[in-house]
Amino acid sequence: MKKKQKVSFPKAFWVANAVELLERAAYYGVFIVITLYLSRILGFNDFQAAMLAGSFSAGLYFLPTFAGAVADKIGFKKSLLIAFSLLSIGYFSMGVLPTMLESSGLVEYTKTTQFNGLRESNLKWIIVPIMIVIMIGGSFIKSCITGTVARETTKETRAQGYSIFYMMVNIGAFSGKTIVKPLRDAMGNEGLVTLNYFAGGITLLAVILVALFYKASRSHEESKSFSQIFDALVKVLGNARLIILIIIITGFWMVQHQLYATMPKYVLRLAGEGSAISWFANVNPLVVFLTVGFVTQMMRNKTSLFSMTVGMFIMPVSALCMASGHLMGSEPILGLHPVAFMMIVGIVFQGLAETFISPRYLEYFSLQAPKGEEGLYLGFSHLHSFLSSILGFGLSGWLLTKYCPDPLLFDTHAEWEAASVNAHYIWFYFVGIASVSAISLIIYGKVVKYIDRKKQFLN
Repeated sequence: MKKKQKVSFPKAFWVANAVELLERAAYYGVFIVITLYLSRILGFNDFQAAMLAGSFSAGLYFLPTFAGAVADKIGFKKSLLIAFSLLSIGYFSMGVLPTMLESSGLVEYTKTTQFNGLRESNLKWIIVPIMIVIMIGGSFIKSCITGTVARETTKETRAQGYSIFYMMVNIGAFSGKTIVKPLRDAMGNEGLVTLNYFAGGITLLAVILVALFYKASRSHEESKSFSQIFDALVKVLGNARLIILIIIITGFWMVQHQLYATMPKYVLRLAGEGSAISWFANVNPLVVFLTVGFVTQMMRNKTSLFSMTVGMFIMPVSALCMASGHLMGSEPILGLHPVAFMMIVGIVFQGLAETFISPRYLEYFSLQAPKGEEGLYLGFSHLHSFLSSILGFGLSGWLLTKYCPDPLLFDTHAEWEAASVNAHYIWFYFVGIASVSAISLIIYGKVVKYIDRKKQFLN
């Protein structure tokens, strides 16, 4: 019987995964409450906050298309140093901005926020260039880290490499979100400001780790001319198979993004201000961390498309669970408001779906990449989140306004209750989106299989 060979990875692989953990902790700590920060700290309404947060997320996932090409040209180490430096500047600025606004007399921050003209002032829009700085920094991270995993693994170890990578992503996400509730409990709305200093501190630590320890081992970082980069981009955009897959997977991510777009405000408004929204969101990375290794092993003999299809059919179940909480009255379930309890159940299904989809999706894309262009292709692989951020957050802002509006807009609680009686309708929209995406992926798989067989026959 042949002895199973132990799989090992180069130092650059582990350093890349370590700083990915730090970056995810910073990002998710801030992003889980980004719409609350924009509304409760800067005074934006639901739709404005949703569009800003969606544009921020969209830019963060769109820019890797170009940042990946630049990273291939200037080298991953230099790109990572630039990226984490920009992230540190951006997060620290998100902490400093409210202090500046408060000193101008437009707002007062304590456990609650007293607006004294900030809602009407254009000064709050200073947040836009700050978010752009974070977008640019984050865009290099996406391509460099996933590109490093591709370069520092072989065809035989790549699936396991991406499984480890995805575990690290979710450890980081879990860690970042954990700090949010203690800050909100201790400081109220002020905690939404302090959180940004935490994020800036750990991205600064990542700068130091990359500077001291990151060095590619398996492959050199070859410089390319801009004409070569442009030709490669044209080649990617001309790959109809990948473009169609991106559009289909966008449906999955539109539902997944509701963890940040809709869930925080929905739960706080229906289940109460004491709800631990960041801990609820942590259920997702916890489920991924606990199951991704098992699911990867279980699916090892199945194609990437098969694994993704299984995950896609779990997503409508997730959205249905999230909708059901509002129909169960107000009697606690295991000490939780029904809306909060069923939200957690839905997030469990969401995390499980992610373990079937995301690692294999990245693997699928990496195997399409010509050697030396992994950063470019894997940067482009995140385009689905560009589309889903704009569509998902935009839809969320409209749905919250229509079905679960801000209680502060109403004179009495009874008026707000009447306006929010159909709040669960929000999730029915996402049941439909997830179902259409799942069926589309089945059709896509059959068409791709037919085309591949036809090519084999002709050859």
